[in-house]
Amino acid sequence: MADGKLRLSALEILHPRSLKHLNHYLGDLMRKRLWLKVLVGMVLGLATGVLMGPSVGWVDPETAAILSSWLALPGQLFLALIQMIVIPLVFASIIRGLAATENMEQLRKVGLRAVVYFTATTVIAIVIGLSLALTLKPGLLVDSQTVQAALGTRIATDASAPAIPGLSELPQKVLTLLPTNPLSSMVENDMLRVVIFAVVVGVALVMMAPAQSRPLLDLLGSLQEVCMTVVRWAMVLAPVAVFGLLAQLTAKIGLHALVGMAAYVGTVLLGLLILFMMYLSVLYVAARQRPLAFIRAVREVLLLAFSTSSSAAVMPLSIKTTEEKLGVRPSISQFVIPLGATINMNGTALYQGVAAIFLAQVFGVDIGVGGLLLITITAVGASIGTPATPGVGIVILALVLGTVGVPASGIALIMGVDRILDMSRTAINVSGDLVASVLMDRWIGGTRSAETEIAAEKAREKQRELSGADVVVGKI
Repeated sequence: MADGKLRLSALEILHPRSLKHLNHYLGDLMRKRLWLKVLVGMVLGLATGVLMGPSVGWVDPETAAILSSWLALPGQLFLALIQMIVIPLVFASIIRGLAATENMEQLRKVGLRAVVYFTATTVIAIVIGLSLALTLKPGLLVDSQTVQAALGTRIATDASAPAIPGLSELPQKVLTLLPTNPLSSMVENDMLRVVIFAVVVGVALVMMAPAQSRPLLDLLGSLQEVCMTVVRWAMVLAPVAVFGLLAQLTAKIGLHALVGMAAYVGTVLLGLLILFMMYLSVLYVAARQRPLAFIRAVREVLLLAFSTSSSAAVMPLSIKTTEEKLGVRPSISQFVIPLGATINMNGTALYQGVAAIFLAQVFGVDIGVGGLLLITITAVGASIGTPATPGVGIVILALVLGTVGVPASGIALIMGVDRILDMSRTAINVSGDLVASVLMDRWIGGTRSAETEIAAEKAREKQRELSGADVVVGKI
């Protein structure tokens, strides 16, 4: 009993400074309406690409290729900067979030329930995507012969999907998840093993004496500061990056190809909307939060996520929003948000399901029930541990396509519209993290500090004000 009291007091001493204090790196971006600048960059990029590309052809193809490659340079730099810092940022945030846990029992409950919740919602998301794609059949609206000729791709008639691993192979598969060489996992961008290593280190730090844990936590805090400084540099490039990337892609494939992809884009966006409505319904049923009030409380972080296409980059604002506007305990938000930014990729999983079925329809590949099961398993497994960086969904899609015999070269067909979908699915991923934080806070018992209670009461008062405003508007 005495040891339990000593351990609890040690945990209270160990609590690190919240990641939300780095929110000042993102505050200026919202005040300057980064999301609006990104939308303007998208429109200008499309227009520039149309003028240079085959649709209008103001310049010859060789000159257009050179110009578009230079225009895309800021975009490539933006992607490289985000990819460079995502592993150290997530690694440091998960460890420090674990150290903010109120006690080991709460840590066990939150970790187990969060992982189960994230996995279940990811499965639901991909099922939504597969159902919509099979129902609406957007791939049948594309000329398959023209696409295959343009991509130089032919389907092998004897192509078959790999078999599902048997029960005897599962123990070895589970063992491979443990990173025997954590540095190698970081170099290879293997986020799932990096997360597992971070959790192991975080739990070990919590169980150590504060005097020994504090130096490493302080070092990780400095690492977070460095990462957010790099994020701020990258965000300055975001509007120009979107402009250049879209200009390059449109100049290559032309506007008519983008217009032909409207059915595919519409299917993905419809699926993301259904997933978001599901989040709001669960939130209302389980936490009694009105949908409109929730949307107004989180709109800034969703707009920033849409602008950056990176759930990791907006973690400080996500934590600040959950604690100050949604009334979530810091011990919950500081663990669930960094964890969700890595393993909660529901929007990405839904997109992969739609894209896989769309390309299978374009190339005339018969997926079958076994293929659908393989897509679900592969997409769920690949989404858990995906780097929270722009454009990574395309990389994972290649893996998903390979499991069912769809040519990975078909990805070139959807690259032109992926920037828009990437921003949209990132906003849904972040909204899922916010909802999960609220639900975990409601489902996990525990004591709250006076400061947390005050913040929670202010958040509830804000929710009541927003709900009241909604009622008044409705009556008017």
